[in-house]
Amino acid sequence: MSYAPDAIRHLTLSAATLPLAGPISDAKVFTGRQRPMTEVAMLFAEITTEQGFTGLGFSYSKRAGGPAQYAHAKEVAELVIGEDPNDIAKLYDRLLWAGASVGRSGVATQALAAIDIALYDLKARRADLPLAKLLGAHRDSVRTYNTSGGFLNASVEEICENASKSLAQGIGGIKIKVGLPDAHEDLRRVTAIREHLGPDVPLMVDANQQWDRATALRMGRQLEDFNLVWIEEPLDAYDVEGHARLTAALDTPIATGEMLASVAEHEKLIAGRACDIIQPDAPRVGGITQFLRLSTLAHQAGLMLAPHFAMEIHLHLAAAYPTEPWVEHFDWLDQLFEERLEIAEGRMLVPQRPGLGVSLSPRARELTHATAEFGRS
Repeated sequence: MSYAPDAIRHLTLSAATLPLAGPISDAKVFTGRQRPMTEVAMLFAEITTEQGFTGLGFSYSKRAGGPAQYAHAKEVAELVIGEDPNDIAKLYDRLLWAGASVGRSGVATQALAAIDIALYDLKARRADLPLAKLLGAHRDSVRTYNTSGGFLNASVEEICENASKSLAQGIGGIKIKVGLPDAHEDLRRVTAIREHLGPDVPLMVDANQQWDRATALRMGRQLEDFNLVWIEEPLDAYDVEGHARLTAALDTPIATGEMLASVAEHEKLIAGRACDIIQPDAPRVGGITQFLRLSTLAHQAGLMLAPHFAMEIHLHLAAAYPTEPWVEHFDWLDQLFEERLEIAEGRMLVPQRPGLGVSLSPRARELTHATAEFGRS
C-alpha cells in the first residue's frame, strides 16, 4: 500500500489554568526564592488533518511563563497549516526559525513543544500504535516513583501516610523534598520516612537546587547511610562543575537536568560527567524532537534516565530508552485527561491506546480561558 499524502487542516491552541488542591512548597519557598505554587499553566495543541487524523500535545509552566508560551505559539502556529504532519523535524525547524530572534531555549521552544508533541501523537495514532511502539519500545512498563505526596509543606506524618497510599496503589518508589535552611530538620525527616518505609523501598530526595557546594557535599555524605536511589538537584541547575565534583565524590547517584531548557544545556551536563541520572523534561526542552536528540546523547554517555513530570508523555519516551529508567508519578494533571495510566507492581504500564493514549476531559475545557484557531475547521 502506497503512502497517501496528508496535510494539516486545523490547529487549535488552548491556554488553561489548573488550580492545585492546596499551596505546594519545596525548598525554594523555604529559602525565600519563590512563593508557594497554587496552579499550573497549561498550553494544549490539537491538530486535525485533511484525512481526519488528530493529535494532542501539551506544554506547561509553573508560577510564571504560561501566557508567554501561549503568545509565542500563536505567533508561529499558522506556519504548519497545509503541511504534511509526518514531516515533524521539518516543521520543528520551520517554527524554530520563525521565532529565531528570541532564541532556541526556554519559552521560545516550550511554546513549540505542544505542537511538536501533538504531531508525534498524531503520527502514532495514524499508525494505530502507542507512541512508545512507534518510537521503538524496549519495555512495556517502566519503574515509577511518586513525588506529589512528598513536598515540604506536608508534615512527616502526612508524607508517611501519602507514601503508604502510593505503595498500596502499586507505585514502586517514593521521593521527598529536602533542602530546608535547617539541615538537621532535613535529616530528621529523611530518617523518619526511611524508618516508615523500611530499608528496601526505593527512596529519593530532592533539594531543588538549594544547597551550596559545601553543604551539598556534607549532606550527601550524611545521606549515604539511607540507601537512596539518588540525590536530586543538590546544586544550582547550571553548576556543571559542582555537580561533576559531587558525582565523583559520593556513592549515592546524583540526578539533575529538569530545569534545563534546551538540548545544548544538557549537552554541557553530559560532557561534564555532571550526573549519574539525567532528568530532561520534554515540554521544557522543546518537545519530543528535542528529547530524542538528548536521550541519544545520554545513552551514549551511559547515563540513567528519569524524566521530570508530565508522565503522560514521559512514560512513552522512557519505555523507548535502552537502559532501565524511572518515570515520575504526579497526580496533579489527572483531572485534565479522560484516561488514567495503569500502575502495578511498582511499574507504570504503557497504554495500549494509540498515540499518547490520552484525551482532554470536560474539566480541561472548563479550565480553558483562551483559544486560538488556525486553518479550516
